[in-house]
Amino acid sequence: MGRFLADAREGPGTVAVGHGRDASSRAAAEAFVTAWQAYGGDVLSRTDWPEDAASWLRPASRLTAQSPDAWVLTGAPLGVAQLVRRLAHSTAWDPARTFGFASLDPPRLLELAGADVVDGLRGVHSDGTVWVVRHDGCMRLPGTPSPTVRSQAGCG
Repeated sequence: MGRFLADAREGPGTVAVGHGRDASSRAAAEAFVTAWQAYGGDVLSRTDWPEDAASWLRPASRLTAQSPDAWVLTGAPLGVAQLVRRLAHSTAWDPARTFGFASLDPPRLLELAGADVVDGLRGVHSDGTVWVVRHDGCMRLPGTPSPTVRSQAGCG
């Protein structure tokens, strides 16, 4: 993930990392932070959230407070969907500068958050293939020279 992010951003930069409070999300975030810092990137903040938060404003504000170059998110689709809706409506967050882990389940996230909220969000599946969320569904880049556009259900 770190190499993908660095390539997309044309080198290391600053990131804010957000994750759910479950063990796998914490572990994924920690592994990313370690790899990103080893690569020479800076982690401006780490923010977590419960899946059933009463308000999403606090984690959204923490993620955007220091104006990072990019955001990295991992967690269950429902919690992340609620967070990104708040990010979109209350902050200067940009989904096109946001990268996610396979746990986000791009078709489900698109369904839960809405196409306008997550248009441009990118990530990496557990098999290493890259996905991009678009208004009309997901694009999965399987490692072939030409990308294939798939429906919302086909990107996961």
